[in-house]
Amino acid sequence: MVTRTTDFRERKREVIDKAVIRFCGDSGDGMQITGSQFTNTVALYGNDLATFPDFPAEIRAPAGTLPGVSGYQVHFASTDVYTPGDAVDALVAMNPAALKVNLADLKPNGIVIVNVDSFKETDLRKAQMTSNPIEDHSLDAYRLFPIELTKLTRTALQELGLDAKTMDRCKNFFALGMCYWLYNRSMDATFRWLDDKFQGKPLLAEANKRAMRAGYSYCEATEAFQVSYEIPPARLAPGTYRNISGNTALALGFVTASQKAGIPLFLGSYPITPASDILHELSAFKNFGVITFQAEDEIAAVTSAIGASYSGALAITTTSGPGMALKTEALGLAAAVELPLVVCDIQRGGPSTGLPTKTEQADLLQALFGRNSEAPIPVLAAATPGDCFWVALEASRIAIKYMLPVIILSDGYLANGAEPWRIPALQDLPEIPVHFETNPDGFLPYSRDPQTLARPWAVPGTPGLEHRIGGLEKQDLSGNVNYEPLNHERMVHLRAAKVEAVAQEIPDAVPAGDPDGDLLIVAWGSTYGPVTAALKAQRAQGRRIGHVHLRYLNPLPKNLGEVLKRYRRILVPEMNMGQLVMVLRAKYLLDAQGYNKIQGRPFKQAEIEAKIEEMLASYSEQSAGARR
Repeated sequence: MVTRTTDFRERKREVIDKAVIRFCGDSGDGMQITGSQFTNTVALYGNDLATFPDFPAEIRAPAGTLPGVSGYQVHFASTDVYTPGDAVDALVAMNPAALKVNLADLKPNGIVIVNVDSFKETDLRKAQMTSNPIEDHSLDAYRLFPIELTKLTRTALQELGLDAKTMDRCKNFFALGMCYWLYNRSMDATFRWLDDKFQGKPLLAEANKRAMRAGYSYCEATEAFQVSYEIPPARLAPGTYRNISGNTALALGFVTASQKAGIPLFLGSYPITPASDILHELSAFKNFGVITFQAEDEIAAVTSAIGASYSGALAITTTSGPGMALKTEALGLAAAVELPLVVCDIQRGGPSTGLPTKTEQADLLQALFGRNSEAPIPVLAAATPGDCFWVALEASRIAIKYMLPVIILSDGYLANGAEPWRIPALQDLPEIPVHFETNPDGFLPYSRDPQTLARPWAVPGTPGLEHRIGGLEKQDLSGNVNYEPLNHERMVHLRAAKVEAVAQEIPDAVPAGDPDGDLLIVAWGSTYGPVTAALKAQRAQGRRIGHVHLRYLNPLPKNLGEVLKRYRRILVPEMNMGQLVMVLRAKYLLDAQGYNKIQGRPFKQAEIEAKIEEMLASYSEQSAGARR
């Protein structure tokens, strides 16, 4: 760490390589806006970053209570960032409940800024506190800054003639201004955002600007803040970047796939957390021929998408775990009629309503096997928010090329988290060729391409291509309804073989890190970030470790079994009770060990590292015992 001194009041400005900041308060305190604006500012500055928005599970939890706490965490750095950060360097808490819920994640000697105006007896009682932490020395291990945020905001805005409620809504921008001073960031980007946000309400734009300036000036004027921090830009690959969340990336990926395929995009969806934003995003792309349909339920959503696919559109449907359960029968229909369809499952904590705003990875077995009879479907999983774009493209390509439904697994952390994403050049995008059958001569609706086993895509209304459609078993080639035992068995095997044929295009599994050694980490989905960070840290200590991150979960890469044999031990971290590890044990007959977390929160790097060290230590002890 390098320190240099500024001329202003002999204060220090420390140059550091990374920081983690968390904003927390009631849902009505604007913590998501505050965090997203801070994120956009550090992204424009050139830092690498990862975010973790944390929403309350209840829509209207009582203000000031523990269930109503909303948070937004940002990890930004001058080096590569893989996670939103294990521990927090600076915590902004707008009330006692927010402090109580989040304090355990603050580093010793970390900064904690609290709105002292919200720490009255009634506020403490709502947060189930028996004493005031500002006064009872329970915060002595931290650098505490008790600020009268409400009072100071009202003072800054008193000349604008606003009512007290409107002024109080600006206190989050006072806190944001303080954080911009603390980390030496410009307020200009947020000023521009406010002007755009409140185009028709310039007084509100001015109020938030004044509050932010007041927060910045407060830090300059008070002697309490003796140090500010500067984090230089990261060395990112050359290109044009934008800040992107997983749901936005999925939406953009599907629009791009539609354009590359030259066919319209249809989304049939029923709103459900945390997938709803995809519907919101795509509804803004009507100028690209996108049709969005908000259905009355999950069944209508998926069946409308199947109908759109039958008519020649790139059809998608979006949901979460409970919605996947309702779509099950229609997914079997899509498999039986062999039409392209992409299903996005943005996983959340369950079962039932469960933890609707929290993340989980517990729908893998549902995606692999959750249909009646034999109805295999290709399954892909995104690794990062930006990777959601590429997974959307790949799933669309596979669905169209092989004429079958494809499932994408994302989760709440990827959906709402954000990272810098390099906008790809047009020539870097894969081609998605589409062929609609038009020749009636010798047309058979269930004839097959010899390489992909895909049947023809015959759009209804094309003369001479009339054929049966529906869930009853089809006769091979003709597509007529057929109940013969051997025909049914043949069709079941053909549909399964078509899914397995996708493996011919799946890249071989290539481990990151060591190509062989003491331990291989096999992971999927949003565990990518903490596993990657842990791998780098452990290999820096001389340990021989590899990491295979699976994008394709059905079918699996052809060489995965051979790769698994190169390592003495296999670790499979998942946010479930051990679903992928069950599949690997069954398929490859190996003693893989699961590491499971089901807390509605993503893994931390330190947790993965601790498990790695535990497994390696156990192996060393067993080896020593065997030698004795």
